[in-house]
Amino acid sequence: MGQRYLVTGGAGFLGINLIRYLLAKGHEVVSYDFAEFTYKDVKDLVTVINGDIRNKECLEKAMQNIDIVVHTAAALPLYKKEDIFSTDIDGTRNVLEEAFNKKVKRVIHISSTAVYGIPDHHPLVETDKMDGVGPYGKAKILAEEVCLEYRKKGMVIPIIRPKSFIGPERLGVFALFYDWAKSGRGFPMIGSGNNRYQFLDVEDLCEAIYLTATKDEKIVNDTFNIGAKQFTTMKADYQVVLDYAGYGKKIKGFPAWPVIMTLRALELLHLSPLYKWVYETASKDSFVSIEKAEKILGYAPKFSNQDALLRNYIWYVANIDYFQKSSGISHREPWKQGILKLFKLFF
Repeated sequence: MGQRYLVTGGAGFLGINLIRYLLAKGHEVVSYDFAEFTYKDVKDLVTVINGDIRNKECLEKAMQNIDIVVHTAAALPLYKKEDIFSTDIDGTRNVLEEAFNKKVKRVIHISSTAVYGIPDHHPLVETDKMDGVGPYGKAKILAEEVCLEYRKKGMVIPIIRPKSFIGPERLGVFALFYDWAKSGRGFPMIGSGNNRYQFLDVEDLCEAIYLTATKDEKIVNDTFNIGAKQFTTMKADYQVVLDYAGYGKKIKGFPAWPVIMTLRALELLHLSPLYKWVYETASKDSFVSIEKAEKILGYAPKFSNQDALLRNYIWYVANIDYFQKSSGISHREPWKQGILKLFKLFF
C-alpha cells in the first residue's frame, strides 16, 4: 500500500528527482516549495503547495495526512547568511515541530558532508568531528542538532549526509564546466587534479532516501554518509566529459595556492560564483566511507563518478535551450560565471 510523502524543496533538483522516484513506486506525493513547480510531466500527479518552510501556518496545512516527510529544502551557499540560517535552522525546526504535532511516522533529513568542513583525513566516517565552513556548513550542523532534539522526543529522523550529487536536472556550479566542454574548451583544475573527490548520482541518493523511508525504524534512526562507491581522481573523472564532447581538449592543472588566492579576491569582489568551500576543497582529497549505509541499509550505488558526470552532461546538452538564457543561485539554475567567463577564452 502506498504512503503519502511530503517533500520539502519539491521544486528543486533533488526534489523533482525524488518525486519522480516516489511516484514510480506507487506513492502519493505532496511537493512543498516557495519556488514554482514547473515540471509538466508530473504536475498533474502531485499535490503542489507553494510555501516557505519558515511559514508555520502554511507548513501546518501541508502536513495534513502525511506519513513520511523528506526534508530537502535548504538555502544554499550563495544565499545571504541570514536566509541560510533562518531557512536551514529555523525552517528545519518548523518542519520537525509540525511533523511531531501531526504524529508523522518519520522525517528524513537531508544534511550534507559540508558539516565535516575541510578535513585532515579520509575516508570520513559519521562519527568524525563536524566543523562547518561558512554559513551553510555551520547551519547544516545546527540543523542536525535540531534533529537530535526531536529524536529525543521519540521521533524517527534518519539523517543523510550526501556528497555533492549530480545527474539530470543539475546545473549550478556544474553548468560552468559543461558550458566550457560544449563550447570546445578545456578546463582548469585547482591543483594537479590527482586528488580523489567523490560525487554521487542523484538516482543513488533517491534510493538511499527510500531505504531510510522503508527499512525498520530501529535501524534507520541514525546518520549515514552517502556517496559513489567508484571514483578515481578529479582529473580523470572530469576528462570523461571532455572526451565525450569530442574536441580533443584536456583538463589542465594549476598550482593550487595562487588560484585559491585569486578566487578569494574575486569572491570578495562578487566577480566569481565560486565560494570558499568549493575552491578550498577542490584540490584536496574529499571522500566519505559509505560502509555504514552499505551494511545497515543495504545501500548499493549503481553509478560511478564518471557515470554521474556524463549522465548530467548528456542531459545538459539535450536541454540547453530551456535554460541557457536563465541564471540563479539554486542547483536547478546555471550560475552566472562572472569574470570566469573571460578565462574560458584561454582554454
